[in-house]
Amino acid sequence: MKSQTKAIKKGGLFGGILFALGMAEFDFSDDKSFNVWKFILNSSFLGIFMGLLTSYNLRKQLENQKTE
Repeated sequence: MKSQTKAIKKGGLFGGILFALGMAEFDFSDDKSFNVWKFILNSSFLGIFMGLLTSYNLRKQLENQKTE
């Protein structure tokens, strides 16, 4: 697997999980119970978004290296 693909997957996975953990922490502070489906949806949607942003960022960095 290419290093760029690994970076995209890692960026999406870590970003999504950290966001979902933060949202779960807000639920705990409001004395709400842990909702597994909400955690999965938060992590997957933000994970996909972060993966797309990481892909865009890496593509732009590669283009800048080629022009320099």
